Amino acid sequence: MNGAVDLPLGQADLTFRAAGDTLVRRTLLTSGVRVLSERVPGSRSATVGFWVAVGSRDEHSAESGHRATYGSTHFLEHLLFKGTPQRTALDIAISFDAVGGEHNAITAKEHTCYYARVQDRDLPMAIRVLADMFTSSLLDPDEFESERGVILEELAMAGDDPADVASERFFEAVLGAHPLGRPIGGTPDSIRSATRDAVWEHYRANYRPADLVVTIAGAVDHDAAIAELEAALGSAGWALDEPGEPVARRATAAPALEAPTPITVVERPTEQVNLILGVPGVVATDDRRVALSVLNTIFGSGMSSRLFQQVRERRGLAYSVYSFAPGYSDAGLFGMYAGCTPSKAPTVAALMRSELERLASHGVTADELERAAGQLGGAAALALEDSDTRMSRLGRAELMLGEFVDLDEALRRVSLVTADDVQSLAADLAAGPYSLVAVGSADESEFHAVIDQPAIRSDVA
Repeated sequence: MNGAVDLPLGQADLTFRAAGDTLVRRTLLTSGVRVLSERVPGSRSATVGFWVAVGSRDEHSAESGHRATYGSTHFLEHLLFKGTPQRTALDIAISFDAVGGEHNAITAKEHTCYYARVQDRDLPMAIRVLADMFTSSLLDPDEFESERGVILEELAMAGDDPADVASERFFEAVLGAHPLGRPIGGTPDSIRSATRDAVWEHYRANYRPADLVVTIAGAVDHDAAIAELEAALGSAGWALDEPGEPVARRATAAPALEAPTPITVVERPTEQVNLILGVPGVVATDDRRVALSVLNTIFGSGMSSRLFQQVRERRGLAYSVYSFAPGYSDAGLFGMYAGCTPSKAPTVAALMRSELERLASHGVTADELERAAGQLGGAAALALEDSDTRMSRLGRAELMLGEFVDLDEALRRVSLVTADDVQSLAADLAAGPYSLVAVGSADESEFHAVIDQPAIRSDVA
């Protein structure tokens, strides 16, 4: 494959070879269902995922003019495993356990995925069971109440993890009222107040042929998989001969964000302060995402990164320290995390900011660029040994990016990133505005010196 392959929503069929001599096929069914597969030579297993481009950001508050659906996405992730007219929850579990398979679901801010990994001979079964779950969940009222308790326990577990709390509050601090700033799993209040009728409405409004994307990677015969899928969807009552168009991809224009919250302190009686300092980032489709991956690798990914060397190796101020850069359709973040004793937190926060500004002011070296390319390439190649990663790559390509990028093309794009690209992007990030979140025994006044200092100019060369 030379270059990326565009995935136009309206194109019925695409077939092409990708790095490693894999065969990628994409088919748009008459009903609007999209099916993508990547056949990997020598593979004896396959991972299949059923996706919808609906996540926590798509839920409604009672004030929005719609029925309140906060927490519905997370509820559905649980409830689709709880039974259909054809299968009980135990039947679903036994289907995969009996063949040594794995099955689970992921709720994210912009999508939900139900997936299974099985031996090649069990792929038809996995398609049938996932299709039944996806189309025909009962959302049984008794199971609904049971899962309410399970989800509340899950949220309580996350609430006991100060790193999770810091992450949730960081999104809220940077993104404010933007829907991406809300917790993925909902809040205890939203889960307690959720109704079965609201979740059912959310299910029926978003789990339709136009929304469904099925991705399969590994040992897969594309035509056979489509035949199995159409049989399963048809038996569920879906009108597969009725013409339909897939839902449009999300808009990528970044909205104006409200002023971020500069400092958030969540008091906890912990031995460490879990600290995140960061700024708004770039969206997932931004041309600078490749430069951002290089920047993030040099700055805060791995033991040779600048943050690790400055904070842990040279000063011994933290055990865990790194940076991260999630990107979504219309917003992004860049954050720096460390866990440290309370007395060291102001120093660590100051080091984080000064290191980012040093990167913006002085740039990166040729050796750092070369190491980053090697690190990114090696990590990507190792990840693609797993059919789960390939299945997820297909889903992300179809739902968000609108293009398929294989390993060779990804490495080519990384090789084109220059030191000037990284420094320019670092300058944009370092210009702020900064938000700081500290969870633990921390004093807000100690962080003002970090947040209140003037940001460097965004045109630093």
